[in-house]
Amino acid sequence: MHDARLARVTAYAAAAAMGGFLFGYDSAVINGAIAGIEHRFPSSPGMTGFVVAADLPGAAIGAAIAGATADRLGRLGAMRVAGVLFAITAIASAVPFSIWDLAFWRLMGGVAIGMASVIAPTYIGEIAPAAFRGRLASLQQLAVVLGIVMSQLVNYALAMAGGGSAGHLGPLQTWQWMFLVNLLPAALYLWLSTVMPESPRYLVRVGRDDAARSVFAKTEGGDPAEHVADTRRALGGEVTSKLGDLRGPHLLLPIVWTGIGLCALQQLCGINVIFYYSATLWESVGVEESSSLLLSLFTSVINLIGTFIAISLVDKLGRRPLLMTGSAGMAVALAVTAYAFSHQADGGVLPFGWGLVALVGASFFVLFFALSWGAVVWVLLGEMFPLSIRAAAMSVATATQWLTNWLVTLTFPTLSAWSLPATYLIYAAFAALSFFFVRRRVAETKGRSLEAISEAS
Repeated sequence: MHDARLARVTAYAAAAAMGGFLFGYDSAVINGAIAGIEHRFPSSPGMTGFVVAADLPGAAIGAAIAGATADRLGRLGAMRVAGVLFAITAIASAVPFSIWDLAFWRLMGGVAIGMASVIAPTYIGEIAPAAFRGRLASLQQLAVVLGIVMSQLVNYALAMAGGGSAGHLGPLQTWQWMFLVNLLPAALYLWLSTVMPESPRYLVRVGRDDAARSVFAKTEGGDPAEHVADTRRALGGEVTSKLGDLRGPHLLLPIVWTGIGLCALQQLCGINVIFYYSATLWESVGVEESSSLLLSLFTSVINLIGTFIAISLVDKLGRRPLLMTGSAGMAVALAVTAYAFSHQADGGVLPFGWGLVALVGASFFVLFFALSWGAVVWVLLGEMFPLSIRAAAMSVATATQWLTNWLVTLTFPTLSAWSLPATYLIYAAFAALSFFFVRRRVAETKGRSLEAISEAS
């Protein structure tokens, strides 16, 4: 592929992935803000868990409506809707009047997250050439990870400057600034959506063949007219995808069930427990707040390293080998972490040696997740569904992911209070199950055009 064309497509994919950055920052910033929120709005552990998880049902709603929005307004139009929501909720979450008010704005922020989680992989999958699609689609997860890392950096810097998340910096408490910072990338995301080209496959869907040929000429080699013809054949005459199009012999088409399974298992291994609760988790076993925030930052860096590994290997090794390697590694790492937590002394404090084992186990869990299920699931979601049902299928699968994420996040405080080691063993069991799911249900898509994958589906 011509270097200039590849650079152009990479820039478009990176711009779309800004939604992933917002998704990562907005979902993980709560990790460092919990102590400050509890100080400002004293509440029960159950209410704290409700606020932490409030963005997840919103994300399920956002994912559910994103497909129809992207088909009606275009991929870029849907990005703009999500960008506006990100901007509004960054401000509103920073200045809530009550704990319920904060929970509502977390919910609305979740709608933006859910929309971005559907739009970015859809857009990247539709604009990227087959030979580079895995790496370019992995930019979505890289952006999510960078958003998480940035949230931890911002949390730590603000907490140090303000004397903890409950301290004050100017007219606001520290935790309020943590939310407000997200306004800057939200504004950038909105601007990028005004200068990017629309997805050529969406343009073909709505009959704008001339515009589609122009975009294909910038992003793909070969004859743009031939790409338009191939896309129109793969669409099968469909203009918009509807939930009714997903019906199959067992309620839904088999490929849709596979997408749902991938999204559910990605969350049932418990990965977001690490990103939402790691600071309070380490504090609960005797680590001070400043050190717990540093450990959260360290975990985010491990996540970033794993994502770079995934980007370098996904188009070389393929999707299936990475997923199965990750499943095996996560299962072992989670089992080791569970065993370490079983050595808590009176008061819940971990002895130093077992605390180190728990940290190593959790770090390897994050590493194996990042180099496999973290990045590769988003790659597969952007390419595995037939073009004629892509937007609707993406919405259903991604909504499942967010609902499962919500279930895991909401239940973790209760489960960990019952037995922290048993909770991590449950996550290990789901990680092991994911290995066999991939082996049986997931087809390799490496190096195949979207049109060829559509015909095979």
